[in-house]
Amino acid sequence: MKTNELSPEDALRLSVLLAGEVHAVRLDEQVPALHALTPRGEARIALHPDCRTEQYLMRVRGLLGGHALGSPGGYPVHLARWTRMGQAGSNKLGALLLLGEAEAVVAVAHAPGLTDELARRAWWAAPSIENARSMLGNPEVAHGEMGKPLADFLIEHLPFEEDPAAAMNSVRVVLAAGQPDAAGRLALWARARTRPHYFIGFLEYLPDALPGDEQPWDCGAAVLSLAAEGNAWAIALVRACSASGQSFLKAAVAVLEKPAVPDAVYALFDAIGAWCGALAAAPGRAELAHAAPGHVPAIEALSALSGIDAATAVPILGRSSAVGALMRRQLEPVAAPLLGHLQALRQTDPILSHD
Repeated sequence: MKTNELSPEDALRLSVLLAGEVHAVRLDEQVPALHALTPRGEARIALHPDCRTEQYLMRVRGLLGGHALGSPGGYPVHLARWTRMGQAGSNKLGALLLLGEAEAVVAVAHAPGLTDELARRAWWAAPSIENARSMLGNPEVAHGEMGKPLADFLIEHLPFEEDPAAAMNSVRVVLAAGQPDAAGRLALWARARTRPHYFIGFLEYLPDALPGDEQPWDCGAAVLSLAAEGNAWAIALVRACSASGQSFLKAAVAVLEKPAVPDAVYALFDAIGAWCGALAAAPGRAELAHAAPGHVPAIEALSALSGIDAATAVPILGRSSAVGALMRRQLEPVAAPLLGHLQALRQTDPILSHD
């Protein structure tokens, strides 16, 4: 037998398999065996190495690469880099799932041309947290049949995610996909009380439908009247005084008081700025202050918060690799006044008129 050939039994079975319709392939290096996803379900072919298992599996991958890509060497290194950057054409994605290469599956998971069906196949081939996050971030997948199972997987594995940035991103993609249901969102919100970086996804994707139990505040008839007339500043103040607005502010304070990593700070600042909107360029501030002088501190807070975004933190965090307590100390010159503005929007007497 030539050193680059498979055993006759394996070569025959693989040839028969590949002559039919195969959706995805994965290799079990421990047994060893090849598993294939077909229209009829899963097929398994036990392999019979006549050399070291690692070397033999390279031969198998060579056969798969020749079949799928016309590349008998398997999955070329340059192609690995190319596809990981999302540059694989949609017509190539299905072929990548036939290579038995974990890196090829990652490339498919990152590809802009990913479909719900390809996501199903890729998930069978390599169900990992990274792949779930990448695929759920694709709108077609998020709103397809794979959306719920991928979201459920990420939520289930959140307690085991040690990297705060990774956990934050899992929650973000889950909520962006419209998952989980109301009960699941409430449970996830409750878990965020001890892991504040979970709140960020809520602030980004559910700013006006937060599941907190905060009480609304009565901002007064004059403010409501101006809001009804379209005054942007009054609309922002009414939003802040709502139950969801108060939940937003409370959650933002929780994140800002104890951010774990720079990514959480950047995302929080962007979420706060987006929540306030482009008030700086909007008319109506003086009119609101005149109609509701008791709300001037809150109006000033809205003005300050509307100018916040990730760039606000870059001059400090961009010069440092610190995380945790050291990062929070470095961020103090920015965080302290920001906390004051957030608290100013919460320091209003409930159900009282301010006319």
